[in-house]
Amino acid sequence: MFSTDPVVRVQEATIFQDHNSVLENISFEIEKGEFVFLVGRTGSGKSSLLKTLYADLPLRLGDINVAGYNIREIKSKEVPLLRRKVGIIFQDFQLFPDRTVGENLTFVMKATNWKDNAKIKARLADVLMQVGLGSVEKKMPHQLSGGEQQRVVIARALINEPAILFADEPTGNLDPEVASGIMKLFQQINKSGTAVLMATHSYGLIKRFPARVIKCEEGKILDSKIDKFELNKEDNW
Repeated sequence: MFSTDPVVRVQEATIFQDHNSVLENISFEIEKGEFVFLVGRTGSGKSSLLKTLYADLPLRLGDINVAGYNIREIKSKEVPLLRRKVGIIFQDFQLFPDRTVGENLTFVMKATNWKDNAKIKARLADVLMQVGLGSVEKKMPHQLSGGEQQRVVIARALINEPAILFADEPTGNLDPEVASGIMKLFQQINKSGTAVLMATHSYGLIKRFPARVIKCEEGKILDSKIDKFELNKEDNW
């Protein structure tokens, strides 16, 4: 049965980095198909929040539900199941340098229980086409530009048709024109029904592609859906 529950629900959660709390008693929801920017200065808790959402950091206080999984009670054997329902995109690509693009993506498919070689091949072609890279399957990562590598990383995150993409500074290492192309790709993916939570330092991107903004500030969050706040270039986030 189709569920109308939010894809992310955070209730009175405290987010820790090592033994220090970086965000305290925060609550917010992200609906299916919603696009949300996550901003805040370095050290404000953005990356720790993302890592908690995809169960890379433990949740000790409060409740978080992501794609139907209770993050506080999730068992280690369930984490791979959660990761099939979410896509994770890193700033530093994390592609295997000694494998082709096709081998990088196939590795993820096999790790998430794809077994039928014909289906693997078809899905591989499908996700590469979706990110505008129809002809790079046999290339090595170092043969691609930064923007192309980031598109491969997005293709990798789309393999299992996730309910939400968590993107941590996906345009941080790219020049503005390439970043704009990547942003348009995220918008296309979002329009097809996948929610996106994107951490960014780019004031320019938010101005150019307006969407809901969640801001980490002094251990709390401000949410443009509820709170009135200004984003200033001079904020240095």
